[in-house]
Amino acid sequence: MSEVKISAEPRSEFGKGGARRTRRAGKVPAVLYGHGEAPKHIALPAREFAAAIRHGGFNQVFNIDMADGTQTLALPKAIQRDPIKDTFDHVDLIIVRRGEKVTVDVPVQLIGEAAKGTLVMTEHNTLSIIAEALHLPDHLDVSIEGMEAGSHVTAGDVKLPSGAELHADPELVLAVISVAPTAEQLEGAAEGEAEEAAEAEAGEAEAPAAESTES
Repeated sequence: MSEVKISAEPRSEFGKGGARRTRRAGKVPAVLYGHGEAPKHIALPAREFAAAIRHGGFNQVFNIDMADGTQTLALPKAIQRDPIKDTFDHVDLIIVRRGEKVTVDVPVQLIGEAAKGTLVMTEHNTLSIIAEALHLPDHLDVSIEGMEAGSHVTAGDVKLPSGAELHADPELVLAVISVAPTAEQLEGAAEGEAEEAAEAEAGEAEAPAAESTES
C-alpha cells in the first residue's frame, strides 16, 4: 500500500467547541505523536482524508505535509466516526519510519464457496500481523472453496504477503463450516421463539399489580 500525501494545519482550539468548529470548517481534528516527539494537534482536510481511508482502509499510511514545511509519515492508531453522519470526528496518528515494522489488524476476506448444504460462520474478521509500515496489505484473502461441514479456518491457514509475520495465535479460528439447517428446522425454531414470546406476554398479563401502601 502506497503512502498518501495530505496537508495539515496546526490547531490552537481544543475541547468539544474547538473540535466542532474544526469540523464545520471541513477538517478533521487529529493528534500526531510517537517516537518520543511531543504530541502535535493538527487538522486534516476531511474530504481528502475520507477518500484515502475509503481507498486504502484504516491502515493507510499518510505522508503529512506540516505547515512548517516538514513531512511526517504516520499511521492511524484510532479513528472516531459519527455513525449517523458517516463522518470522522477525530483521528489519532502514530509516527512511523521507513523500514519500520508495525503491528496492525487487517481485514480478512473469505473467498470461494463452501460445499453445498453448509453454513459459514465467521468468528473473527480481522487478523493481527506484523509488517513493514509502507507495505501493509489492505486485506487478506483465505479460500473456503469446497470446504465440508466440520472444517474450520485458522489464522495459520492465511497466506501472508512477503515480509509479513503472523502476530495472532496460529490456532485462532476465523471461520467455521457447519451443516446448514433445513427449512423444517428453521420453521420449528421460529415457532418455538413465537411460543416463548407468547408465554412471556401471558405471564406478564397475569402478574398481579403491586398494591400501594399508605403510611
